[in-house]
Amino acid sequence: MSSELAWRKSSHSSNEGGECAEVADATATVLLRDSKDKSGPHLTFTPAAWEAFVACARSA
Repeated sequence: MSSELAWRKSSHSSNEGGECAEVADATATVLLRDSKDKSGPHLTFTPAAWEAFVACARSA
C-alpha cells in the first residue's frame, strides 16, 4: 500500500542526519512513517486526529 502513495516530507525536516518523518494522504486517513524505513510500519490518523496532532506540535 505505501508504495502507491505520494509521501512528502515537511519543509521543517532536517536534511542533515536524515531524521525525517513523511506523510501521505490515503482514503479517509493520514499516514505517517519514518523516512529511513520506507517499508516499515506507519501510524494511521483520522483527518481530525491529524489536525489535532499538527496543532499540538505547532504549539510546542
